[in-house]
Amino acid sequence: MEPTSAQTREEPRSAARRVALVTGGGGGIGGAVCAALAANGRAVAVADLDLQAAEAVVRRVRQQGSASTEALALSLDVTSAASVAEAIAAVTERLGPVEILVNNAGWDELKPFVGTDEPFWQRVIDINFTGALRLTRAALPGMIDAGWGRLVCVSSDAGRVGSSLESVYAGAKGALIAFTKSIARETATKGVTANAVCPGPTETPLLKDIVRASADSAKVIAAMTRAVPMKRLGKPEDVAGAVAFLASEDASYITGQTLSVSGGLTMA
Repeated sequence: MEPTSAQTREEPRSAARRVALVTGGGGGIGGAVCAALAANGRAVAVADLDLQAAEAVVRRVRQQGSASTEALALSLDVTSAASVAEAIAAVTERLGPVEILVNNAGWDELKPFVGTDEPFWQRVIDINFTGALRLTRAALPGMIDAGWGRLVCVSSDAGRVGSSLESVYAGAKGALIAFTKSIARETATKGVTANAVCPGPTETPLLKDIVRASADSAKVIAAMTRAVPMKRLGKPEDVAGAVAFLASEDASYITGQTLSVSGGLTMA
């Protein structure tokens, strides 16, 4: 039987060198994702608004890897179309076309909805949702032309079930899930997969910053931990393993899926 067009485009599992771009790569989950992808032989572009944090992740990835490990630190503001274009161009020039895009950049503050205003809404939506649109729009055509690509969007369980004091964030993350499913449908015959990973409460600097603004941060963390059936918060590496799998050749028949990494907090 002759191979299908998709089969002829896709290379054998271990033969291809793939270039990955991770937004928010200097953070807790982002840094762990970069390390996991590099461990799988990917050339990794660590993109973050905080260039020093991205550079620290690059050093860590190189220390943990081998002499052939490729990692590049980039300054990236996902709220700026110009910054996105510059980052994509830099990755393409120095590593090659982006074949794996991990939309991981995120930000929030705990606030009751009636205590928020439009500038706050715009910032949350721009970072958590519109930024992913910008990156995907920039990278997806190249994946389609190449006949191979992986889009992994890091959403949140808040986007699946809602979250008190995170109404706008939950809305943006819910939109990210729907967007990812739609891209999966549009690219299903193009050799490109698109999936979402939804972390539950995870021990990251961002979580600490968000909770620190609460009146009693210790109680907030304790409540989060009690709510998880496994009785612990997630670790960045827990999320990174799921992302790395969905970005792999082994996940070639998985698309349009939403995977919670939450210790059982969300079972659906």
